[in-house]
Amino acid sequence: MKLFIFIFYIILSFSSIFAEESHFKNISKIEMDVLRNDKVIGYSNYFFKHDDENMTVENHTKFSVDMFGVKIFSIDSKSKEIYKKGSLISFVSQTFQNDKLKFVKLNYDKKKNIFIIDGSSYKGEARTDNIIGNWWNPKILNAKTQISPLSGSIKKQSVKLTGKGEIKFKDKKIKLFRYKLKSTEDLPDDKKLDFDILIDSNEGIIFQVKYNRLGSWEYRVKNYE
Repeated sequence: MKLFIFIFYIILSFSSIFAEESHFKNISKIEMDVLRNDKVIGYSNYFFKHDDENMTVENHTKFSVDMFGVKIFSIDSKSKEIYKKGSLISFVSQTFQNDKLKFVKLNYDKKKNIFIIDGSSYKGEARTDNIIGNWWNPKILNAKTQISPLSGSIKKQSVKLTGKGEIKFKDKKIKLFRYKLKSTEDLPDDKKLDFDILIDSNEGIIFQVKYNRLGSWEYRVKNYE
């Protein structure tokens, strides 16, 4: 009985979060540190603008990994998402990964009710239930596929609730739900999705994303307002 009540509470809590982006109308920015092996190496910041019908989300992510004074990996990425009445209508990004250009140009085709993607890894159509794989959007935890914000490739995923967690934020302890997001298709190791995610069910803020790939990586909320 207690298990049933717990599951019901989770479904009830997250149904409103997954329903639309409108609960972000009071959010102007989310700032995240990027850490590797517990050391801050950069940032991923989101900035929100709102009007009567539209919401625009701009992201700037920048970090680099150095070993013995030599840069071995780097990302410098900028993107812009536009939502109209809660639905994605366009997304553009430009990323330099190790000084190699990657890009995405996505537009919503109203007549066909599909996304048209022109990306460095994928060019073609995509269903509108695909989610851009950015860490501000809690809908990524309710999606079966996500679109790479760097290259436009589409990846299948599964998401499973694994428990509850807690994080200290501005001298407060915040209770969070923990999820595991993984690829459901056979991909090279460097392209597989395998993330541990902590999210606050009250505001829909993803506070922490952790994964392992040539070291321990973490995206962690530093501030939001």
